[in-house]
Formats: sequence, structure tokens, C-alpha cells
Amino acid sequence: MLQSTNPQAITRTSLHHELVSRLQTLIINAELEPGSKVPEKLLCDQFGVSRTPLREALKVLASDGLVRLEPNRGAWVTRVTIEEVEEVFPVLGALEALSGELACQNITDAEIEAVQELHARMLKSYKDSDLDAYFSINQQIHRAILVAAGNSTLTSSCEALSLRMQRARYLANMTQGRWREAVQEHENILAFLVARDGPNLAQTLMGHMNSKRLSVVRWLKTEGTMKD
Repeated sequence: MLQSTNPQAITRTSLHHELVSRLQTLIINAELEPGSKVPEKLLCDQFGVSRTPLREALKVLASDGLVRLEPNRGAWVTRVTIEEVEEVFPVLGALEALSGELACQNITDAEIEAVQELHARMLKSYKDSDLDAYFSINQQIHRAILVAAGNSTLTSSCEALSLRMQRARYLANMTQGRWREAVQEHENILAFLVARDGPNLAQTLMGHMNSKRLSVVRWLKTEGTMKD
């Protein structure tokens, strides 16, 4: 549950982008719970802002599907449904596959080394059973491959869909068995990236996203806490 005991006033000049980022994090980490009303006054106090910039940021989140705006009732955190997961993940998998193919064509040696370093850090977080760190580094690896693809249209499309699914993936992660599988999938992703093997990397990334889809759907069916 969101607490206001540790105020984190925003001081950056790019207030709008910072607010959007902060709100996204609260939703992805379920500090703003699915189905709950967004506590605008509490957030304004916590971030040290007025309601106008906060509401502008909420409009962005509404366009991303993270909140819904109701006239005279404020903003509400949307719930992730099985139907949405089944619809979004295949598209996200296809975009990830394309990013892998393009990355293998365009990636530099320095970019590969950066991914290798991230992978080593991710393995350490796995061995330390630090799921928060693992999840964060995992996202950085996927982002690095996407950037290496060098296609801004692909990047924006993939990031928009990935954002919608991040919170479900975060909450659904992760049984120990699935975690081991995910690490092995990332071992294969790295191997094909280093070899610049576009077709196999594309296939592996698509399979990786499908495994995540199955994990999320399984969790939604058993837990039911995010279903309408």
C-alpha cells in the first residue's frame, strides 16, 4: 500500500517526464494496486507538485493503458486481463524477434560487450535470488538489443507494448523452475547475439516472450488478483 511517510519531492527541470516515470514505476511495482483509485492529493504531497502537472502525467498513462480516467471520479489503475495478455504478447514477441534480427545486422562490438556485462550482472542477481535486480537488468538487456536494432519506429512500438505488460510480468515472476528456464533462454539470446545469428536470435526471442505469456496467464488464472 502506498505510504506518504517518505516524501520524494521532484526537483528535476523535466517535471512532466519525471512524473510520468515515477507513476509508471508505482504502477509496475504494484505500489498503486490494480483496480485502485489514484490518490492524487497524496501523490501531489509526496512529489511536491500541484494537481495540474500530475493530471497531465496521468493522461499519458491513460494513453498507455495503465490508468483509466473517469469524469468526476478521477483516475483508476487498470487491471491486466487474460484477454489483453493473449492479445499483446504475440505482437510483442514479433517485435522482439524483429529487433533481434536487426540488432544482429547493426550491433557494434562495444554494444555486444555492454550486453555481456549486463548478462553477467543478471546471472549474479539470479544466484543471489535478487528478483528485483534480476528484473531490472533483464529489461536493460532487452532495451539494449532494441536500441542496437537502430529503428526508432520499432523502438517506440515495442516499448509501448512492453510497458503495458511489465507490471503483469513483474507480479507473475517467478517460480524457481521458470526462473531457471528464463536464465537459460537468456544464455541462448546472448550466444546468438554474439554470433550475430539473426534468424536464431529472432526465434529465441519470440519463444522467450511466449514463455512469459504462458507464465503470466497461468498466474492470472491461479491468483485472479488482477482479473476484472
